[in-house]
Amino acid sequence: MKLATAIFEAISSPVRRRILAYLSQTDLSAGQIANRFDLSKPTVSRHLSILQNAGLITARRDAQFIFYHLNRDHLVSNMYDFLADFCPQSRLLKKESQDSAKAKREKKGTKP
Repeated sequence: MKLATAIFEAISSPVRRRILAYLSQTDLSAGQIANRFDLSKPTVSRHLSILQNAGLITARRDAQFIFYHLNRDHLVSNMYDFLADFCPQSRLLKKESQDSAKAKREKKGTKP
């Protein structure tokens, strides 16, 4: 599945958007997240897995708890890449950036 598709699939759910909002200011454990919903823990776990597979959140184990953290950089860069395709000026800048990266690789003698 393409990354942009995985991201849009992940944010298509109101529950997953709420989870992202909860994680926007602090890390939370899986239990702390689950307590905010009237859903079973396995259902919340499935939502967390979808968000994690899309690269929108990361997980960190601390003893018996798993804490989740919003991956802002990944979200912002992927949304920019997606939206840049719809803005004529951004398309030109993106093309210029790709050409620059290609020239650097060629100068170093590496392939993409």
